[in-house]
Amino acid sequence: MRLSRYFLPVLKENPAEAQIVSHRYMLRAGMIKQQAAGIYSWLPMGYKVLRRIEEIVHQEQQRAGHIPLLMPTLQPADLWRESGRYDDYGQEMLRIRDRHERDMLYGPTNEEMITDIFRAHVESYKSLPMTLYHIQWKFRDEIRPRFGVMRGREFLMKDGYNFDLTKDAALHAYNRHMVSYLRTYERMGLTAIPMRAASGPIGGDNTHEFLVLASTGESEVFYDDRVTQLKLGTREVDYDDWNEVAGVCAEFTSLYARTDETHDPALFEAIPEAHRKVGRGIEVGQIFYFGTKYSEPMGATVVTPEGARVPVHMGSHGIGVSRLLGAIIEANHDEKGIIWPEGVTPFPVGIVNLKQGDGAADAACGALYAALKAKGLEALYDDRDERAGAKFATMDLIGLPWRITVGPRGLAAGKVELTSRRTGESEEMSPEAAVDRIAAIYAGR
Repeated sequence: MRLSRYFLPVLKENPAEAQIVSHRYMLRAGMIKQQAAGIYSWLPMGYKVLRRIEEIVHQEQQRAGHIPLLMPTLQPADLWRESGRYDDYGQEMLRIRDRHERDMLYGPTNEEMITDIFRAHVESYKSLPMTLYHIQWKFRDEIRPRFGVMRGREFLMKDGYNFDLTKDAALHAYNRHMVSYLRTYERMGLTAIPMRAASGPIGGDNTHEFLVLASTGESEVFYDDRVTQLKLGTREVDYDDWNEVAGVCAEFTSLYARTDETHDPALFEAIPEAHRKVGRGIEVGQIFYFGTKYSEPMGATVVTPEGARVPVHMGSHGIGVSRLLGAIIEANHDEKGIIWPEGVTPFPVGIVNLKQGDGAADAACGALYAALKAKGLEALYDDRDERAGAKFATMDLIGLPWRITVGPRGLAAGKVELTSRRTGESEEMSPEAAVDRIAAIYAGR
């Protein structure tokens, strides 16, 4: 993509309404535009990152054996009356009446609708276990939407729902989700800590939130700092092996990590003082087991091997897909702008032409772009007729992990400059070596 042909409305000044780093940089980098309080248009670069995050979530859900579908944004109120939540959910629910005077709502979550789908089509225990999920826009009418996409009213969310015959099987689904989420966040360059949390309006006894540590987080968190060193890395996990999955979950939850809602001062004080930490966290996901809370009142039952009909055990599992952009920026930035992890960057590398219009520089940049494209990598080529300082400032602001700088002086020696956005370190090398280095960095991503 040539920057001269791309839609990237970069702002030089910090917008007055932006209170936190992620909101400020998303506006300045031309990623979003506010249309109403807590409601945003996703401009090309923001949309590109959003889709990359969505792709990773899909891949890891399906790796864990979960099945994608798509449910509508609007839901009939009668489903929520069946579960008893229509009146209980509160003013965050946007209630609508259609032209036929039927009560509808803009879905804040989908427990009722997925239960309705399940009960209409599944009769036997032989169809279990089953986990269905989708990635869809949600709406919660926050009283004070703020912090950009971190606390908006309209947001993109992955919500999944498991259906199991027994509590033990449903708790395995819970553990399976925890492992898949840990891998999802690691691929995005995040350390997301599973913390014991309160269930809120979803309900249920077992729930963990996944929180990214950041000073701008909404939740106060108490944790043993050794939990931040835990990584899944490249190890393979057999999601059908109950003991293996439970073992990974125990590894990541045995150290103390809780939100203020479930904090236990006595347990916290038992941690060695050097490892006791108090901070703030951004919630980027949550998993729940809630048993028969929805299946019983809504009649989602299956026939057992003995011929009895029983309500299925359920859980729900959410990832804030659009919220993740804000969390990633909060965890990856400096005073110049965003620093995207390679896993979610909108473009893997930027090409900066220091002398646009110079025959040799133009040809070298074109060749670099073509060579990267041949390796499946779409570079962002800054071919604008701008001074070098402006080009560097734009690249620093939008945060691409790598930059290749091309100028007549370097080309005379057969060299270009490869720069890491995260470290600021630069290295001169041949154009071919720069392409090979970038290709190696992104191999397998």
